[in-house]
Amino acid sequence: MKPIADVRPNTWAFLRDPMIAPSGFREYDARWKYPEDINLPGVTALGLGLGTQMIRRGVARRIVVGNDYRDYSVAIKNALTLGLVQAGIDVQDIGPALSPMAYFAQFHLDAPAVAMVTASHNPNGWTGVKVGFERPLTHGPDDMADLRDIVLNDKGQARDGGKWERVDGVMEAYIDDLVGDFRMTRKLRIVCATGNGTAAAFAPEVLRRIGVDVVPSHIDLDYTFPHYNPNPEAMEMLHDMAASVRSSGADLALGFDGDGDRCGVVDDEGEEIFADIMGVILARDLSKSHPNATFVADVKSTGLFASDPVLRANGAVADYWKTGHSHMKRRVQAMGALAGFEKSGHYIFAGPIGRGYDCGMRVAVEVCKMMDRNPDLTMADLRRALPKVWNTPTLSPFCADEEKYDTLRRIVDRIVTMKGRNCLGGQRIVDVITVNGARVVLENGGWGLVRASSNTPNLVVVCESPASEAELRAIFADLDAIIRLEPGVGAYDQSF
Repeated sequence: MKPIADVRPNTWAFLRDPMIAPSGFREYDARWKYPEDINLPGVTALGLGLGTQMIRRGVARRIVVGNDYRDYSVAIKNALTLGLVQAGIDVQDIGPALSPMAYFAQFHLDAPAVAMVTASHNPNGWTGVKVGFERPLTHGPDDMADLRDIVLNDKGQARDGGKWERVDGVMEAYIDDLVGDFRMTRKLRIVCATGNGTAAAFAPEVLRRIGVDVVPSHIDLDYTFPHYNPNPEAMEMLHDMAASVRSSGADLALGFDGDGDRCGVVDDEGEEIFADIMGVILARDLSKSHPNATFVADVKSTGLFASDPVLRANGAVADYWKTGHSHMKRRVQAMGALAGFEKSGHYIFAGPIGRGYDCGMRVAVEVCKMMDRNPDLTMADLRRALPKVWNTPTLSPFCADEEKYDTLRRIVDRIVTMKGRNCLGGQRIVDVITVNGARVVLENGGWGLVRASSNTPNLVVVCESPASEAELRAIFADLDAIIRLEPGVGAYDQSF
């Protein structure tokens, strides 16, 4: 594989030779700007490497492949498929899909592997692949490093016997599986927000099938994203959902990201409920019928999973783990957990609720079921029943991919030395959890987190206070002052 800099000056080489930026291989999926950082021959080389990895691992030579609705995703998928077939792999092409539909297809078609072409919530102009060999799990850091080594060092091996087939009917089977025999017994009016992304082809139908009165919000497929980038963790989308609730008088809003594996919620009062807080609301309800259940939360998530009195009374066990859908799926499986909740909106429901992968449509159905089980309560009632905490959205200051892990290491080293003798927001630092960056735990239960984004050239910063918004802002200001000692850290993507 030629380094990216060797092929860019020559236009014909750009068209002919594989080009892949090494930085696109991330912790648990692969993402590039297209065509700046990967070209179609590079995607074919990726497919050849992926097929080679399957064979090396002893995985049966059959893989489900799907694509999101971005206008260039079919070309990416076709180039990937060519490489897989060259490697001797049988490709089952399910067509346009959500990522969780592709994961479902592994079970539905009894396929050992999956490759979903999507850039998830990244802006238009990005592409990527989510890969898994062991359902319902997806590649973790070791798997991705191995794949990177195969692809970048030309270790992909062509073999005879590969073929392609189109498999129809998976979308219908996926929706049938989500809906089952459940129908709402209370009237519920819900804003369905998809930001013109792939979920527009799925979410309204799922909600209508279970008996919800749907208020559509940006549900036309349009990958120019004319209103906002579909990302239910971003305040722009949440604010738009809140405005739709207020103008329509809906009971709540559900919003979905570009490939439908995440879900965000706004309540009937137009209050934006961050995904980790929504996870506590769901965990409270589920722990009634599943006492002593384990719930996994990522390190960006609220401390309420451990401190909430209702969860504790129901015997719930909280386990905080690494951020990232691949890490979370593996931890849910390893812990025998009922569910995993990530602040970004990835929720993983294991049996008997789900199959152990992240699915925004499943979240939507489970939220509706919860509302049906509590017919006298509004979503705002359920929110207000929680102990009050103040928290930031997920904030992402720029830090180059090539620098962010070294930058984070220096920040973590500084923070670790502060334990027991320094403060954030006027509260003494009592612990520093370093399983994924640094989660700085404060004397009154507040905390601040800094970690490296696995998918974009950013750091990630989240803070929470159990006392007040003023203390929250003070915690953030003090943590940001530590981060700003690194000159390579740039501006934040949003304010709060």
